[in-house]
Amino acid sequence: MERTFIAIKPDGVQRGLVGQIIGRFETKGFTLVGLKIISVTQKLAEQHYDVHKEKPFFSGLIEFITSGPVVAMVWEGEGVVASGRKIIGATNPLSAEPGTIRGDYGISVGRNLIHGSDAIETAQKEISLWFKEEELVSWELTLSTWIVEKNS
Repeated sequence: MERTFIAIKPDGVQRGLVGQIIGRFETKGFTLVGLKIISVTQKLAEQHYDVHKEKPFFSGLIEFITSGPVVAMVWEGEGVVASGRKIIGATNPLSAEPGTIRGDYGISVGRNLIHGSDAIETAQKEISLWFKEEELVSWELTLSTWIVEKNS
């Protein structure tokens, strides 16, 4: 089953949006298999944003993600990576569609509330960076047959 990494950034936590954001993924029908609130270390931040290390905004990303608590999550479900990106919305909240997390709650790129993996390969890398295998719980949502048609 496909998995994705989702992180509610310090601005989302500080604004009290954790429950509403989790609710969007639950309502969609995805299964939460990993959840923790952490203070992100400099090392973890640099590893997570490694693809941006040569960009001028890298230090700002590191400073922001380490500025307060982050809620790190792993969600599981059919098409969860692509669907998660749609739930989150465009990186720039001013371009994000209404009904998306960023479209409904965000105003600026630097305070866009949430991170979500952009590809299956990225999700695998980010999950292993943020979670140990024993921190993830595999379980089946009893409503799953009402959410996704099972092929026989």
